[in-house]
Amino acid sequence: MHTDYRSRLDEAKSLPDIFERVKSLVLKSMSKSRGGLMLGMANLGNNPQGYFGGFFTTGSNVIVLNKIPLQRIMETRPELYKPYVFHVLLHEYIHSLGYLDEADVKQKVYKITKEALGEEHLATQIAADAKVFIKDLAYPGVSWKPEDEGLELVAGFDRSSVSYIS
Repeated sequence: MHTDYRSRLDEAKSLPDIFERVKSLVLKSMSKSRGGLMLGMANLGNNPQGYFGGFFTTGSNVIVLNKIPLQRIMETRPELYKPYVFHVLLHEYIHSLGYLDEADVKQKVYKITKEALGEEHLATQIAADAKVFIKDLAYPGVSWKPEDEGLELVAGFDRSSVSYIS
């Protein structure tokens, strides 16, 4: 199974592609899914002590990713981009399925990622301890929170919720 999910993640070309991998994996490992989700990209600020990758608001249908860690990754270690996005989307998608306890979700994310991608995969390492990667995710020595997050929705994010009219 490692090779299949690894290669599928490696082949992903976009955020919606990565999300399709996440949904497929959750369906296989937890037998749960949901459609109709949207992805918002926003500047949620930077905090090297209290890393903030994204969030899902209960009762909504929007997963929000913080653009700042993505920007930082491209400057420090671009090879972390897909594993990191996979990790955050998996975490927030599990929240969207009704799992609200943070420790429980972290444990589920680690277990699912390790089983699918293997212990040595960067996504598994991030799931085991994201703090190890903080220098690649947050700008050091400075914290800020923007006045305007500038939420942008990603087009075509949740492909399973697209309806076709012919």
